[in-house]
Amino acid sequence: MAEFTVRGGKKLEGEIEVMGAKNSALKIMPASLLFSTPIEVKNIPSIEDVFRMMDLLEGIGSDVTKISNSRFKIDSRGVEGKDLKKGIAERFRGSIVLAGPLLARTKKVFFPHPGGCVIGKRPIDIFLEGWKKMGAAISESKDGYEVSTKLLHGAEITFRNISVTATETLMMTAVLAHGKTILRNAAMEPEIPSLAEFLNRSGAKIKGAGTPIIEIDGTGGKLLRAKGSFEIIPDRIEAGDFLILGAALGKKIKVKNCEPAHLTAVISSLEHAGAEVKIEKNSVSISKPKILTSCDIKTREYPGFVTDVQAPFTVLMTQAKGESMIFETVFDGRLNYADELSRMGAKITTLDPHRVLVHGPSPLHGREIESPDLRAGLAFVIAALIAKGESTIKNVYQIDRGYEKIEERLQNLGADIKRI
Repeated sequence: MAEFTVRGGKKLEGEIEVMGAKNSALKIMPASLLFSTPIEVKNIPSIEDVFRMMDLLEGIGSDVTKISNSRFKIDSRGVEGKDLKKGIAERFRGSIVLAGPLLARTKKVFFPHPGGCVIGKRPIDIFLEGWKKMGAAISESKDGYEVSTKLLHGAEITFRNISVTATETLMMTAVLAHGKTILRNAAMEPEIPSLAEFLNRSGAKIKGAGTPIIEIDGTGGKLLRAKGSFEIIPDRIEAGDFLILGAALGKKIKVKNCEPAHLTAVISSLEHAGAEVKIEKNSVSISKPKILTSCDIKTREYPGFVTDVQAPFTVLMTQAKGESMIFETVFDGRLNYADELSRMGAKITTLDPHRVLVHGPSPLHGREIESPDLRAGLAFVIAALIAKGESTIKNVYQIDRGYEKIEERLQNLGADIKRI
C-alpha cells in the first residue's frame, strides 16, 4: 500500500488550485438515476470515492464514459439492477445516497450496512424513517436492507438531527414521488442548492434548497431530461485545508478556483488567529503571521465551522501561542487522531470525547503515523510538513479518497513530500 514520506520545516509559496467538491460529485452522480437522458458532469475530481461511486453505478447498469480528465457522461437508461455491490457499498458511506434515487426509479433497492470513515456513529435510521413516510417498506437482514414500494408519495419529514446526506438523498427520492414532500430541519450546505439547481433545470420542482425547509413537488414518476451539462462546485473542504496550510507554513499561498463565500467561518477563525488573508472573487491568499495566536472553534452544520476542517485546524493550533479549545459537536470519535499528534510532540489534553485543549506553541517531530480516516489523514500531512525531520504516513488510500494527486500539488508549493 502506498505511503507518503515527508520532510518538514520548509516554507511554502505559490498557487494551488481547488478541485471539484467530493461532496457534490457523490450526489450528482447518483442523481443520474432520476433521468431519462444521459447527463454530462464537469469538474469531477479524480479521487477514490468517485471511482467507487462509478463502480456502484456500473454495477446496476449505468454507463459511465470519460469525456476528458474531469468530464464524464453518465447514462442510466439501462439500469435494471437493484442490488448495490456489497464489497464496495459496505466500505463506502456514500453508497447510501444511491438508494434514494434507485428506489424512486425502480421501486426496490437492496444495500448492505454502509461503511466509511471511523469517526463515530452515523446511524441510517433517519433515511429509513423518511422512506417509510413516503410509502416504502423496509426489510432488514444480517446482510443489509431491502427497501421497496408500490407507490412513492409525498410526505412531511422533520429530521431529528441535521444530516447533509439524508437531506440530499430524500430530496432526490422525492423528485419522482407523487405529491408534495416537505423536509424540515434540512441541512443548508452549498452542495444542496447546487444539486437542486441542476435538478430544477431538468424538470424537477424544488423550493427552499439551502434553507431549513425544502419543498419538493414530485413528478409522479416522470423522469427528468437533462438540459445542458452540470459543473461541480469547488471543494470548500479542500480550500479550507489549503488556507490552514498557508497559515502554518506559507510565505504566501494563493488558493485558486474556490468560492470564498463558502469559507467564511474558516477565514474568520484564521484571521482571529492572526493570519493575513486577502479575498478575491475566486481565490483567497494567505500568509503565516509573525505571531499565530490561539483560537477556539466549535464545529457545527453550515454555515458554521465545518467538521471536516477541524483536524487540520487542530494541527495549526499546536503552533499557536496560548490555549485553544477544539469542540467537535457533529461526530463522536472524530478527535481520536489527537493521540498521534501528541506522539509527534503536540501538547493536547483530552477533556471528553468531544473536546480537546491544545497548548501551544509546541515543536512537532517527524515519525511514522497512519491515516485513520480521510480528514485526519490530511491533517497528518500538514503536521508532517510542520514537523522537524522525516515522517512516514501510512494508509494513504484514506487521503486519496478525497484529495486528487495531493502530493503533486503540494510539491508545486515547495513541499518535500513523496509517494512511495
